Amino acid sequence: MTAKTKKKKMNLKAISMFCGCGGMDLGFYNAGFDIIWSNDNNIDCERTYKRNFTKLTGKDVFCHGDIKEVAPPSISDEERINVLIGGFPCQAYSNAGQRAGLQDSRGRLYQYCLDYIEKYSPDFAVFENVRGFLSIKGSHKKLFEEIGDSLIELGYEVHLALINAADYGVPQNRLRVVMVSKKKSIQSPYYFPEKVTGKNLTLGSLLNVPADAPNQADIIQLNPQAYIIGEMVPEGGSWKSIPYEKLPSRLQYIHDNMSRYRWPNFYRRFSRDEIAGTITAAFKPENAGVWHPTLNRTFTAREIARIQSFPDDFVFDGRSVKSIYQMIGNAVPPLLAEAIAKSIIACLDGKSRPKQTRSYKQVIESGKPIRPGDPEIIYS
Repeated sequence: MTAKTKKKKMNLKAISMFCGCGGMDLGFYNAGFDIIWSNDNNIDCERTYKRNFTKLTGKDVFCHGDIKEVAPPSISDEERINVLIGGFPCQAYSNAGQRAGLQDSRGRLYQYCLDYIEKYSPDFAVFENVRGFLSIKGSHKKLFEEIGDSLIELGYEVHLALINAADYGVPQNRLRVVMVSKKKSIQSPYYFPEKVTGKNLTLGSLLNVPADAPNQADIIQLNPQAYIIGEMVPEGGSWKSIPYEKLPSRLQYIHDNMSRYRWPNFYRRFSRDEIAGTITAAFKPENAGVWHPTLNRTFTAREIARIQSFPDDFVFDGRSVKSIYQMIGNAVPPLLAEAIAKSIIACLDGKSRPKQTRSYKQVIESGKPIRPGDPEIIYS
């Protein structure tokens, strides 16, 4: 986890919408893509993105502003966009939020990705979102189905999978929906990347962070009671490991009504022998494993950056510690993005390795939900 960002000769071009601090872009850059334009409206993300990518590439391609208001990138007829990266916000679909879907204005921002795809006709388009994206209703059917239909109308073949980032070398169990759409005119078949095996992804393998590592001194502060509870949780345990009489009344009430609250696993403290759970932007002990395995503190910003697979030379430049944690939690793990980018390159080079697939019709006929580890879906 101490490896530095790679530097490679660029020959493939990508534009990145809703880029955040640059997790997806870093993965594509490391695979060999030249990010020629990126956009986000978050000032902390802008500071972090510019600090890192200007150093990497020697140029500033970041366009700050609301996607509804910024001018689209100016691209000559001779320039070909190989990939459009569309990381439209996930908060409207996340189980950690209100799941307002299209009722949340952020839930409609995907339309701008479709507009840019129509305008620039990239070889590929890549969308990544939370698991809850699969169940959000659109105007007439599920939203991901409506997006898939729109992509097909634009001339794309749509591939879809619910994947665990840990399967691609990220030291974190993080379930995400990934849509990779390929222009039908590209004859070579596309397949999702092969899973990575044989890597030690446990927390114990990555928490030996030097004290002077960037952002290692950045540590978020929780409310005092959170520390009282957290300190009682043993390595590998949760609030359920605390004697009932020591729980605050709020947690005693939940304990007495476990089924009503869907058997929650608050205050999780993963052990050194476990893979970390999902790093979230909120970073609250009620919805994420925020505690260091052996120390009576939460993870530092650098530690969660490692869990997200960011290299140590990627520096987070937020106006507050909270903003740094939010950037990291909202990011796409660079190693996951790099695996997807390499699978696209393999397709463009005609070197894709065949894998089992299934049609979306088969998924519907099975009557079973889309699950992680299932064969990828060709939506049609």
